[in-house]
Amino acid sequence: MSDKKLSKKSKGKKIIFPVILALVLVLALIFTLREYYYFQSHEVTDDAQIDADISPVIARVSGYVKEIRFADNQEINKGDTLVVLDDRDYSIKLQQAEAALASAKQSVTVSHYAVQESQSAIATARANVEAAKVKVWKATEDYNRYKNLYDDHAITKAQYDAAKAEKESAEAALLVAQTQVPVVNKKVSTNEQQTMVVASNIAGRASDVAFAKLQLSYTAVIAPANGIASKRNIQLGQLVQSGQPMLAIVHNKGIYVTANFKETQMQDLRVGEKVDIQVDAYPDSAIKGTVASFAGATGAKFSLLPPDNATGNFVKVVQRVPVRIELEPNPALIERLRPGMSVKVVVHTK
Repeated sequence: MSDKKLSKKSKGKKIIFPVILALVLVLALIFTLREYYYFQSHEVTDDAQIDADISPVIARVSGYVKEIRFADNQEINKGDTLVVLDDRDYSIKLQQAEAALASAKQSVTVSHYAVQESQSAIATARANVEAAKVKVWKATEDYNRYKNLYDDHAITKAQYDAAKAEKESAEAALLVAQTQVPVVNKKVSTNEQQTMVVASNIAGRASDVAFAKLQLSYTAVIAPANGIASKRNIQLGQLVQSGQPMLAIVHNKGIYVTANFKETQMQDLRVGEKVDIQVDAYPDSAIKGTVASFAGATGAKFSLLPPDNATGNFVKVVQRVPVRIELEPNPALIERLRPGMSVKVVVHTK
């Protein structure tokens, strides 16, 4: 009896083992087929992260930090005053520029008066010429009349000589008046040129005033965009130089995902395809998105030291192409996202 029982048990074990093995093989086949068909219609990568525009706030003028009107990680609005620099130097420069401009305008006024006086002198000189011509005409007429009378012995030689002298005096006066006209004209031209020079100086001084005002305005550092103030690099009383980064503003609007897909995955990716996004920090919350664009080159080409294959020592490495994915509205979750967070991306290609 015992031998029969052992025989039955051994036969049962022999039957169960193939059944289990077959079941495992069937399950493995089902899983394999499921994964195969899944990846035929999806492209997946976990080489992805949350991204957003980050605006560095840079000092445009040098100066000592007088006020800091924000705290680290504070939400700020475009147009808010973030930092105030000591503006006394720039106020003095503005006053100097305005004084120079006022002086230049006064010089122009004086030059205009000089031009007007010169123009009046021209009119006077021309009038003197005309008056001298009349005197010459009258003196010539008198001289001719007296000459005829003298030839007829009707007047004395002294009277004739007086008429002749009067004529010569009038002619000399006309010559003097005529020589004065070009002299006065040259003076007017000189004064007009001086006025033009002074007027151009006004434009330069006005530019100096505008520049001084601009420099003074830069002592109040204004937020260029809405976002979160981060990475503060300044302290009260610190001397900052022009071009020095003071903080960074992380834009809290327009957050997107940058996913780095292998070049072998790019075949079926298209702009507009739907995307499922899982954030490592919030695994229970799903985000939907859309493929927006593809980078113009692989990530390696944008690196600080891009690989160079000129030597011919080429080792083939699968490259990755950055893909931008726009997020669908989900305010409750998007407000908690921060650039740099890791995500997993699944693109529905079919």
